[in-house]
Amino acid sequence: MDSVVRNGDREKLIAAKEQWARQSRLLTGETRLREDDNRLPPGQHLVTSWPVLDIGITPTIRPESWRLDIGGLVQRPASFDLTEFGALPQTALRSDIHCVTSWSRFDNDWIGVAAPDLLADVKPLAKARFVQLEAYDGYTTNLPLDSFGRDDVVLATHWQGQVLSVEHGAPVRLVVPQLYFWKSAKWLRRIEFTEIDRPGFWEQRGYHNSGDPWLEQRYG
Repeated sequence: MDSVVRNGDREKLIAAKEQWARQSRLLTGETRLREDDNRLPPGQHLVTSWPVLDIGITPTIRPESWRLDIGGLVQRPASFDLTEFGALPQTALRSDIHCVTSWSRFDNDWIGVAAPDLLADVKPLAKARFVQLEAYDGYTTNLPLDSFGRDDVVLATHWQGQVLSVEHGAPVRLVVPQLYFWKSAKWLRRIEFTEIDRPGFWEQRGYHNSGDPWLEQRYG
């Protein structure tokens, strides 16, 4: 696996996002019920494109060498190649995207492995409470197991009827629609089930540990 650093400017990108957190940029101070007829969370604006955002590194992943390792507090640790992952039950889901940088995109159609089906395969232990996600670019993020295991969460391989593009996380990315999209890690490499929460890349740099867009949990 090789990595490409775009514009050689990764550190400036990270520093700018850390400054956003210190300044509480984009916060409106509003909260809104998810059941509200308005599908836009507080402070969001609607877009029709899908902006590309990451930590400044685009990994080059050869399909034949990709693997997704699943371990930690599970009864059945697993390591899937693309063929094995594609043999798991496939699900089509539609959901909205809400990015912490204030854009939202409605009606995204995904195909992939629904998180509940993955959980049924690896069988987390009773003491597992959190999920740690690691990507091929070194990115990490964290989720409560309850958030990961929702029916609307999918490990996606396709978007809008097409194979997921590299810049959007191919071959497999997570989609967690109820949280800001930094929780939906691209280029998935490892999923670890743990008893103790461990903040990820942006969570360590001032972003909120939970990331609920309806509560405007942009920063911690």
